[in-house]
Amino acid sequence: MFPERDSLHSCFPFPGVSSGGELLAKHRLLVRPARSEVSPFCTELTGLTQADVDQGLPFTEACRALAAKHHTGLIPWASWGDYDRNQFTRQCRHTGTQYPFNHRHTNVKAAFTTSYGLRRRPGMTRALAVAGLPLEGRHHRGDDDAWNIAALVLNLVGRKDWPIG
Repeated sequence: MFPERDSLHSCFPFPGVSSGGELLAKHRLLVRPARSEVSPFCTELTGLTQADVDQGLPFTEACRALAAKHHTGLIPWASWGDYDRNQFTRQCRHTGTQYPFNHRHTNVKAAFTTSYGLRRRPGMTRALAVAGLPLEGRHHRGDDDAWNIAALVLNLVGRKDWPIG
């Protein structure tokens, strides 16, 4: 499952953020991989097991559920780097699934690098340290990473450096 190029995502994580700029809640939607199994490396990295993802939804169904619950087609979205955006685009094209997101995407890693005047784009844990924020949860577990990325977005908003577009 990870890090194979054509493997399916195992988790669609979404942090809840209020209009007042505070983190509210996590939401995780597990996807049942169609072409791969969870490796021991992936389990060690994320804590997810084959039994966990076996309880997940097929990719197309998960995309529909995601769009219905979070109205993802109507709002801009962000990720740490472009990997997730590119992977979703490929997977949707490959499976004939309607892309569940708005096409307005922000690469948080690029925005963070610009805001802090860094010469190189940092990993998420380094960015949290630069911003003076704690790493919450388990790094590489989708819902925890999304939570931490949302904290970095709120940090950029607070610095008035979040790109509006």
